[in-house]
Amino acid sequence: MAEERVTKLASERAVVVFTKSGCCMCHTVMTLLVGELAVSAAVHELDRDPLGREMEKELARRLGRGAPAVPAVFIGGRLVGGTSKVMAMHLKGELVPLLKNAGALWL
Repeated sequence: MAEERVTKLASERAVVVFTKSGCCMCHTVMTLLVGELAVSAAVHELDRDPLGREMEKELARRLGRGAPAVPAVFIGGRLVGGTSKVMAMHLKGELVPLLKNAGALWL
């Protein structure tokens, strides 16, 4: 059930971010995407969703061993990763082209 829900929610917009309220790394990623890059992301706070705990386990499984489950960033329906992956991509100049290809940026 959680696997299907994550997959469904991850494909609802060009950029989808799974977060938890009060998570500073989630805030950092959202500041970059929404504040700096002006992306209109769908945000799902797992601690406010009845299936949040199960979805968090599913995201942790997808992200791999040892990685925090949130934030989990999907671009174009594909899991990109968490904070370190998104920030690394941004610093390498890879994030903006990916966002453009997904239709999340028009500039």
